[in-house]
Amino acid sequence: MNILENKSAAKLVSLDKLNFCVDFIDGRKLFVPIAYFPRLLKAANEQRQKVIISGGGGGLYWDELDEDISVKNLLLGSGDTTK
Repeated sequence: MNILENKSAAKLVSLDKLNFCVDFIDGRKLFVPIAYFPRLLKAANEQRQKVIISGGGGGLYWDELDEDISVKNLLLGSGDTTK
C-alpha cells in the first residue's frame, strides 16, 4: 500500500436508509447512495449494519450479502459493476 492509498483508508462506516458514509483516517467523509449497490438496497437494515472494514481500510465487506466494495472505486465514483 502506498502513501496515497494509506490516507484513503476507511476507519468507520455508518448507514441510514438512503446512504452510507465512509470516514477516512485523514478526516474526510464520503457519502454514497445505497442505490448504487443493488444488494445493499435490497437488504434489510440489520444486514446493512454488519459491514466489515477489510484490507487495512481498502475495502468494505458484507459477508451475509456477499458484497465487497473497494474504497478506491468509491472515491472514483464507481457503483456496482456486476451484471
